[in-house]
Amino acid sequence: MGTLYLVATPIGNLEDMTFRAIRILQTVDLIAAEDTRHTGKLLQHFQIKTPQLSYHEHNSQQRIPELLSQLSQGKAIALVTDAGMPLISDPGYELVKACVAQGISVVPIPGANAAITALSAAGLATDKFVFEGFLPAKSKERRTYLETLKGETRTIIFYESPHRLRETLQDLGTILGEEREIVLARELTKMHEEFWRGTIKDAIAHYTNREPQGEFTLVVAGATLEKPQLSEAAIKAELQNLLKQGLSRSEASRQLAQQTSLPRRQIYQLALSIPEPNLADE
Repeated sequence: MGTLYLVATPIGNLEDMTFRAIRILQTVDLIAAEDTRHTGKLLQHFQIKTPQLSYHEHNSQQRIPELLSQLSQGKAIALVTDAGMPLISDPGYELVKACVAQGISVVPIPGANAAITALSAAGLATDKFVFEGFLPAKSKERRTYLETLKGETRTIIFYESPHRLRETLQDLGTILGEEREIVLARELTKMHEEFWRGTIKDAIAHYTNREPQGEFTLVVAGATLEKPQLSEAAIKAELQNLLKQGLSRSEASRQLAQQTSLPRRQIYQLALSIPEPNLADE
């Protein structure tokens, strides 16, 4: 059996090509490229003479059996897209799935990726995030999809083309709220790389009189879940429930403080006012 290599290519700056990626592209038997003309320029720059075969979303069903046949004969094949890591909003999933099903080795060769590059410098939370790729092109479908992300608390990453940016910003403002923080990363790793930071409302205003240029990666802050506001009676009722479960007044107060916007000390004072003859005071 051969090996399918998933080779990341630069998203703009050719210096981001790794030594390992160059070696793999030089030594494999075939390169399956999303656009052979685009990849041809990359190969020429690094003096790589490996033959290419086109593999993209429109011919993938035709190409997969052909590539599987060569892999089963022991050939080594590299899959590349126009920029970045294959399969990340780019073709390749069906081929990888077919290789896995047939026991053919799949080896990732990591490198540049626009989503992670933008997230790392955005200045928004990076501990938890979700990548959503390109949103639907039509506004109605886009808004419907954004409704499903309205309560998403993780940082959200999107890709967007310049000609659809303004419409997408409007829909983001309508559905997620204009005060939500957003970072627009443009032309990443290229000469005119830019990070614009502000609220969605500010972003809409920023591009009202400016023509969007270049490919965009949008990094949007996750939703902030407000802690519930409970009345004094409701807090006492909840405290009684926790005390009945065997928690001490201190433990019950600490737990409720984490669930509400009230300070623990204030809740503890309420806990002391609850008569509970069966519980010993601390």
